[in-house]
Amino acid sequence: MDQGTTTNPLGAAVQAIRAARYVTAMTGAGLSVESGIPPFRGPGGLWTKHGEPPMNGYEQFLEDPKAAWEARLNPKGPMRVLWETLQAARPNPGHYALAEMEKSGTLRCLITQNVDDLHRAAGSTKLAEIHGNYTLVRCIECGGRRHRDEISLDQLPPVCESCGGIVKSDTVSFGEPIPGDVLRVCQEVSRDCDCMIVAGTSATVYPAAQFPIDVRQRGGVLIEINPYESELTPICNISLRGPAGEILPQLVDTLGAAS
Repeated sequence: MDQGTTTNPLGAAVQAIRAARYVTAMTGAGLSVESGIPPFRGPGGLWTKHGEPPMNGYEQFLEDPKAAWEARLNPKGPMRVLWETLQAARPNPGHYALAEMEKSGTLRCLITQNVDDLHRAAGSTKLAEIHGNYTLVRCIECGGRRHRDEISLDQLPPVCESCGGIVKSDTVSFGEPIPGDVLRVCQEVSRDCDCMIVAGTSATVYPAAQFPIDVRQRGGVLIEINPYESELTPICNISLRGPAGEILPQLVDTLGAAS
């Protein structure tokens, strides 16, 4: 099945999904933009306005965790506007469509590069947040996670109640390894997957960008949902052009009608 040989890519996508044994999805910043969250880079980007995190951010955190919390990780600190932007965002129809696909048993797992918690808010539970979740904190020693509202910021850095280790935001800093538990899930999912929906991402940030490539190399079907061509487009079997918040509900509706 090739995107260039069909005049009905939506129908082709439905056919591929229904024929698949193990369907997964991967989402990126494009889906968040549709919920009112600006991209990080470019005109109006969050990092453009408020400063891009240092490329050695994790190293700096390890050297002085207190200073890192005060500078970037404290939601009441200098990055307050960024945290408020994330808190104000709400799921869009694309998030709800993916949650519905999980509920119906069609979607086995969702890998997201987004840290905004919107997939959880929409009802997705089979979720691998490869870059973390801004509402959570994580111990860098034992890996335990808690909601940020459950910890006190009176003393920085916070410490883990379980092991006494230093706690940081669950969001992955530049230079920080992807948490092993999440990375293992992503690797297992992409290994088992024979059909992956890639929505709202150009798939250029590794290691996430490798997962759809791995699926395709093993003979799986890649379905891209994006308003524009991306670096992933040449290897995709099917490309659906348009915002994910519009295309994903159409896909779910068509899947339901075809059942």
